[in-house]
Amino acid sequence: MLDLLTRPGRAAVVLAAGAFAAAAFAATDPRAVLAASDAIRNPARPFRVVVTMTEFEKGQQVNTSTLVSHARTLEKGGQFASVLRFTQPARDAGKVLLKNGSDLWFYDPGTKSAVRISPQQRLIGQASNGDVVTVNFERDYAPVIEAEESIVDGERKQRRSKRLKLTAANDDASYASIELWVDADTSAPLKAKFYADSGRLLKTAYYRKYQQQLGAERPTETVIVDGLDPQSITVVRLTDFSARDIPVQWFQRDYLPRFTAE
Repeated sequence: MLDLLTRPGRAAVVLAAGAFAAAAFAATDPRAVLAASDAIRNPARPFRVVVTMTEFEKGQQVNTSTLVSHARTLEKGGQFASVLRFTQPARDAGKVLLKNGSDLWFYDPGTKSAVRISPQQRLIGQASNGDVVTVNFERDYAPVIEAEESIVDGERKQRRSKRLKLTAANDDASYASIELWVDADTSAPLKAKFYADSGRLLKTAYYRKYQQQLGAERPTETVIVDGLDPQSITVVRLTDFSARDIPVQWFQRDYLPRFTAE
């Protein structure tokens, strides 16, 4: 039988086959899928973003709050650290949230004190403290791909998705478990359900309004629906993304009284 491929041709076929196999493995490896989803939600470089939370009850706006977030990893491949400064409403201006490892701190310039708080504690409406800090799920949860299925996303469109079950893998995890739906082709996050230790559904989140931000199409709005009352909704909007050179000392508890970055 004639060998129809030259040596360079055979090498190209081997490389192509290897690339195909690697892509196929990444598509079915749950940790790789989750890491890809994280990379879409969160820029790899240190960044600043404005976070606006708006609470609705039965379709009526009842509360709003705005923070400026600065986030970065403190070590290569590590979890994000975040420091967020309240700007609105005026009564909260200057207050600061700090997330570093398993520690979450709230600093009030009025009392000049920093107190440790829970990630599950509600910040506004259905948005908890753990929902506004930048987090890579792949660092804190053990993932399993449970199914491929069609769902309705936050834009009310049918999407082919992978459903992942995430189980807390360490004490840094904000929730006992999460069901996460990601786009079957791109791993873009579409929807998530967050559960308590008891198995009770706490909230459902829809990731939507994708825009080109810092090198990738990222969700700029998350709609959070209460697990018991579907008319209790909080919308978290992300605007004014920018890459920043963020000093490590900003993420130290002792630095909180001096933190004034906008």
